[in-house]
Amino acid sequence: MIIAGRQRARYLIQSKWNRFTVTSTHIKTRHNPPSLIESKAITGKLFSTTHYSTSSSLPKSQVLDPLLDAPNSSASFRKILIANRGEIARRIIRTCRTEGIKTVAIYSTIDSKSPHVTEADEAVCVGPAASSASYLDADNVCKAIEITGAEAVHPGYGFLSENAEFARRVEKMILPSGKPVKFIGPSCSAIVAMGDKINSKQIAHGANVNIIPGFDGFVTSQDHAVTIAKEIGYPVMIKATSGGGGKGMRICYNDAQIKEGFLLSTAEAKSFFNDERLFIEKYIENPHHIEIQLLAGRKDGGELEILCFPERECSIQRRNQKVLEESPSPLLKPETRAEMVRQVKRLVRKVNYSSAGTVEFLVDEEQNFYFLEMNTRLQVEHPVTEMVSGGVDLVHGMIDVAAGKGIPQEYLDKLGDQTDLSPVERDGLSIPHSGYAIEVRFNQSCV
Repeated sequence: MIIAGRQRARYLIQSKWNRFTVTSTHIKTRHNPPSLIESKAITGKLFSTTHYSTSSSLPKSQVLDPLLDAPNSSASFRKILIANRGEIARRIIRTCRTEGIKTVAIYSTIDSKSPHVTEADEAVCVGPAASSASYLDADNVCKAIEITGAEAVHPGYGFLSENAEFARRVEKMILPSGKPVKFIGPSCSAIVAMGDKINSKQIAHGANVNIIPGFDGFVTSQDHAVTIAKEIGYPVMIKATSGGGGKGMRICYNDAQIKEGFLLSTAEAKSFFNDERLFIEKYIENPHHIEIQLLAGRKDGGELEILCFPERECSIQRRNQKVLEESPSPLLKPETRAEMVRQVKRLVRKVNYSSAGTVEFLVDEEQNFYFLEMNTRLQVEHPVTEMVSGGVDLVHGMIDVAAGKGIPQEYLDKLGDQTDLSPVERDGLSIPHSGYAIEVRFNQSCV
């Protein structure tokens, strides 16, 4: 029996000797609190779960046949699994709900009562509290996809969102209907291409994108680091090849600092990314950190379309982590913005990128700008872009692109009439700003 409205089916994946099976299924509704019927501990090394049953007190008119309670037939997908938790999972659920798409949440035991679990149509427990044994366990997440019959997977941000192997596994999954499961994000080849900072710089250079002067190879020793730094000229920045979030980075102004920085960055990169490879590039003094949000896709396998949105500035940072995001940037001149957009589109075409993504640049006080990295996922700060882009929904755009519908036409129409523009001018177009938006992050150290 399924209750009309917000039906929820919850499943438990049991993990033992790397084998995964569904051990329980139950329904919980949003209209009436479920009746607790059983709580038991799973034997072995796992965890506890609570089983629920639906209340039978609802009027007969509210009880529907599950086969008839189908999502909107015009939706891009019937059911999407969200391989994430918390705010971003709820954000994706909101968009899916407006489109009539059913959602599947995943959760660890400690998150069993979290809002994203309650708000989804179905939920699958993928492991114990530790993220490494639940949200980061690709085997369990893929099993959840198989159990629920989800037609597509949205990874959100963090966790497995930029894991090329996970994207590859999802792309190879086949539904009972014979159709492939869709990864709502870029291809695994694009994630690989842009996930490695040295490789991405080389690709950007090949696409005629401005890059920061530096050494393209890997630093092998302290002495090697000193030699490279002297060739580039101080100050320089040591960076972890697989880095992110400010980890594995050191600014160095002399030989002593770069010797120490090499050791510290190597250890940090090994600890956080299991990849101790480092590279060195010129450090740009007093830079502005500016990023361009994009959405790329094809309609029915046709020509790649690329849409760029108003830039975000995230120059106010603490320990190389963004604290404040604002749009528009108070620095950029229109001609600088247009050239940045043109270079973003060249890079996207070079890697055949399809989905939402963000290209980040460092910009000096003279409006010279240099490619920093590309994030092959939706970012935490994407609502800033949405608020100044006339009400676009980037999650909706990602879903349509993954379904082969391409970029929503109403988004492309925001570029305005391009009849009298040259190809170069058209390539420099981005959606114009509509107002001003700001986002501030409060970290634990701020309170």
